[in-house]
Amino acid sequence: MDGFASAADIAAAVRSGESSPTAVVEATLDRIESRRDVTNAFVNVLPGEARSRARAVEADLEAGADLPLAGVPVAIKDLSETKAGVPNTMGLRPFSDNVAERTSVTVRRLEAAGAIVVGTTNTPELGHRVRTDNLLCGPTATPFEAGRNAGGSSGGSAAAVADGLCALATGSDVGGSLRNPAACCGVVSIKPSHGLIPRGNRINGFRGHTPVGTLGPIARDVESLAIGLDVMAGADPIDPFSVPTPASYRPAVGGEPAPEEVSIAYTPDLGAFAVDPAVRTAIEGTLSELEAAGATVEEVPIETPQKAAMTRAYLTTATTYFATAVAEIGEAFGIDLLADHREELPERLRSIVSVGERNDIAAYTRSDFVRTELYHAVETALSGHDAVACPALATPPLTHEEPFPTTIDGEPTEGLPSDWTLAWPFNLSGHPVLSVPAGTAEGLPVGMQLVGATYDETTLLRVGAAIEAVSPWTYPDA
Repeated sequence: MDGFASAADIAAAVRSGESSPTAVVEATLDRIESRRDVTNAFVNVLPGEARSRARAVEADLEAGADLPLAGVPVAIKDLSETKAGVPNTMGLRPFSDNVAERTSVTVRRLEAAGAIVVGTTNTPELGHRVRTDNLLCGPTATPFEAGRNAGGSSGGSAAAVADGLCALATGSDVGGSLRNPAACCGVVSIKPSHGLIPRGNRINGFRGHTPVGTLGPIARDVESLAIGLDVMAGADPIDPFSVPTPASYRPAVGGEPAPEEVSIAYTPDLGAFAVDPAVRTAIEGTLSELEAAGATVEEVPIETPQKAAMTRAYLTTATTYFATAVAEIGEAFGIDLLADHREELPERLRSIVSVGERNDIAAYTRSDFVRTELYHAVETALSGHDAVACPALATPPLTHEEPFPTTIDGEPTEGLPSDWTLAWPFNLSGHPVLSVPAGTAEGLPVGMQLVGATYDETTLLRVGAAIEAVSPWTYPDA
């Protein structure tokens, strides 16, 4: 099949006998071989594993198994999601030879649904950056332009999907790590509500008691994303904060989308960010197409807390998160990363962890005050609407080395990642967010966030399908 066939179409063709898992895998491996160096999306490619799994899926189908992802090539982010016997570096030089002992719950679910893991994808060390680059594998590019970064931290997964090297991929999101790369690569992703997709953390299952990070799928179209969410979501005993899900998300995108039933509240800047006019123009153009098709689009004010207060709250929670991640590695592997491998870690990660280790519990819990205020601000903006729409990034994708902008649309910024991405506030509020392509700026993709009510991913997917129908997107080599 075509390298840009959707996960939904691949699975349908395999189930009908029009194609076979083996044929899909061989075509995928050929494309990876020919284009792997274009984006540097993969850390490891697994031809032997993939071919063996393809034969197993064929046997399952012959036995009458119902496989929603039959024969679909999938890539897994080389971080918290693992497959037994496959290298798992987490982007860290000291873990270049580490091999996973367990298959994580999400990967087990994907494989049980008929998916075929073809490789693991690049990520910054422990997923700590909004650009995908590390000292082990180097940077990952968006397929739209080799000199532009794929975004982070799930940049390898987003680039692989966008370049037709797999049809579905996994990612994770602590401050936009699913949505930033989706925006940079022109693909769709969803940061689901906390607990919807279980996290397989055997060392610290209670990290999620004040949640900021989630797992989620990345795809080329909304229907495939819904299937991926169907498969990955649902309560599991390994995660004490995981929750049950509806029977299926896929029906939300079935049939003919009905834009006239969609109502969107639009905020161009969350009331707190400077945004490049070209980004605003692209997003407003997509929303205008949706409105012309019958949807209701209303620009609304959103009374978020002051940006400085939100930034402090996020930095407190995020630095604590990464300090805890390093402590978990110490517990699991019996090493002290900062003491034993300091020179093999980037300075930025060392700084983040050092700050996180010094945070006190009172400062951490006070950040919840700001999170609560932000939550209610988003709820107010959502009132009477299906979703709040806003940019994912303040500018088009940046180059691999380019500093974060110190001026955006004539407004000075501090030149921080938190000025460039508009994604992280929703890690604080906990709302689910669907990221969809919204045209281009300077020939580069622009991403739009659709923010929904907690645990109402069904509505978000329905809105995304309506946008996809009236404003379809394509890929560089499609």
